[in-house]
Amino acid sequence: MAQRGTRERVARLGRAVAPPEAGVGGAVLLLPSGTEQSARGPSPLAEAALRPLARRLARAGRAEGLAVHLVRYRTRGWNGAQAGPAEDAEWAADEVVRRYGDVPVCLAGTGTGGRAALRAAGHEAVDSVLALAPRLPDEGTAAPPEPVRQLAGRQVLIVHGTNDTRSDPESSFRLAERAKKANRGVCRFEVHADGHGLRQYRAEVALLAVDFVLGTLFGHPMPRPLQDAMAAPPPLGLRMPLAAGYGSTRGTAGRWAGGAG
Repeated sequence: MAQRGTRERVARLGRAVAPPEAGVGGAVLLLPSGTEQSARGPSPLAEAALRPLARRLARAGRAEGLAVHLVRYRTRGWNGAQAGPAEDAEWAADEVVRRYGDVPVCLAGTGTGGRAALRAAGHEAVDSVLALAPRLPDEGTAAPPEPVRQLAGRQVLIVHGTNDTRSDPESSFRLAERAKKANRGVCRFEVHADGHGLRQYRAEVALLAVDFVLGTLFGHPMPRPLQDAMAAPPPLGLRMPLAAGYGSTRGTAGRWAGGAG
């Protein structure tokens, strides 16, 4: 399938992080953050910010054959109706199918990449979506609200810091609230007093991400907090607090630096 691209730029998949030795049983596509408007190429800093999480996911899913790829956008800007990162995420899901066949896919993004993951969830290969501090438009403006119909049939986890000054956490709550009406498989965790990069609780966020990915792609039993968040009606399941020390009895989650944008 031909890649979608601008004049000289095309979307690309980075090399698989710690690729599985046996066959691929599932894939995570990591979508870096970006900016609202820009024709510049992808941001190396935004991509680098996701590499610790990529390594953590690859190690945790190695036995299952999890392939973890970073998506390199054509441009870092969302650019209005062009929604470039979302189109690139769809292309990346096509590429996973071309390379690995019919395997389950999780779209995972931070900031603008979280918005792209949510927007591209309708791709037939996508089973789940992880949006970390998604940078969504204010639903109080004249612009149409972000669509949610594409989330039907997908399992969705949104994580947002309550002190995020770059991406209004209430925007992700309102989107999750609308999505939950038609899809029970939506939950949202709030990280109290944390900011946009989710740095204060990066270990807990990283382990929550691992639990969600392994549970949704490979059927691993989900820990009780995730089960409760999925099962609880709004607003409880959409304002689930991420407790300090989440998963500490299972060891550390490793370092994750978060992302900006």
